[in-house]
Amino acid sequence: MITFRQQSSSIGRQWSSDLYRLSSRPIRTSMATGFGQLRHIQQAAQTGVSHTPTSSRNGTFIKGTIRQSQKGQPAYSLSRPFSPRSCSIPINQPIPRQVPYSTASSISTEPVINGIFEPVTGTWQYLIADPSTSTAVILDPVLNYDPATQAVTTYTADGLLSSIKEKGYKIDKILETHAHADHLSASSYLQKRLAQDQDHKPPICIGKRIEQVQKLFAERYGVPTEETTGVFDKLFDDDETFTIGNLKGTAIHLPGHTPDHLGYMIGDNLFCGDSIFHVDIGTARCDFPGGDANDLYQSARKLLSFPDHFKIWTGHDYPPDGRNEPVPWVSVQDHKKLNKHLKENICEEEFVTLRKERDAGLAAPRLLHQSLQVNIRAGHLPSPTKFGLRLLHVPLKVTGEAW
Repeated sequence: MITFRQQSSSIGRQWSSDLYRLSSRPIRTSMATGFGQLRHIQQAAQTGVSHTPTSSRNGTFIKGTIRQSQKGQPAYSLSRPFSPRSCSIPINQPIPRQVPYSTASSISTEPVINGIFEPVTGTWQYLIADPSTSTAVILDPVLNYDPATQAVTTYTADGLLSSIKEKGYKIDKILETHAHADHLSASSYLQKRLAQDQDHKPPICIGKRIEQVQKLFAERYGVPTEETTGVFDKLFDDDETFTIGNLKGTAIHLPGHTPDHLGYMIGDNLFCGDSIFHVDIGTARCDFPGGDANDLYQSARKLLSFPDHFKIWTGHDYPPDGRNEPVPWVSVQDHKKLNKHLKENICEEEFVTLRKERDAGLAAPRLLHQSLQVNIRAGHLPSPTKFGLRLLHVPLKVTGEAW
């Protein structure tokens, strides 16, 4: 366990006036789109889906099933969700939920996807594997952080490692969609652990525009240049392809939420990060530096231009009233019909007005400052001071003249 000591005991929830407002949660809605309706949505997808969520009595996991209706694609049962005990999770900590899916075909053009939901930050993390080689990637892993004690723990990441070991996966890459502002990345921790456990150190990969984000926030937070230089092993170009065993992936630029934001297409699956959320939530906010509602509209249209049966896997879920469980994906077809921000052929001007009005009333994310300082380091912790302390900077918001 590593403890960060804040430089100030007074933590402002917002940036000073020259900065921006962010939120750790998107807009809440009273729209009564329940989990049952989302299940119905998924059943209507062209791929033919049976999604049967169940929860254990203590609510620690969800189970689901996907059955491919396309010819030559057999039904796959789900592997057992990992036991909470195997993750070494403290009894008083919220337990991540794992939802394993198989979209694999006999010719291995589709991956096996395991979605692991981290409930404190509302983050979906993914293990995406080639079933023919057991080669896999990790997408957007979470490092646990308690702002009350400044304690960093790894119980969610350790749960990922347990699941990787149980399934016999070899991790080929760790993928990030962008520099997150609502949770700390576990990429560096996982890379170090995996390098010890397997004969390959998986590179941490992100889009090439991360460098402009690193420069901006390193200056604002006083992060030394050497702590952000070269920390990401691979910077993807737009539309660059990569492999996961015998599978092919493509990096897709999806600006709007942030300028560096990437999505990943793997088989008939689109991992959209914080671009669009589920139909009863809508889209991500755009008031980051470099964020732009016009860009997000175009990114959403890019995602919805894919075939109707493609699945869009989201980076977060915050179930609104009427829906109790997080859901990792919705089809392109159902986003076009039902997404509250994108349906009915909303024009760009209307979308931009809606998005800006929503963003204007949102507060800063709870872990904004901590997340950005760690994530521009690719999940590396700050270097210790001569006293052995690892420090994060938290800007104060002062009303009136400073004294």
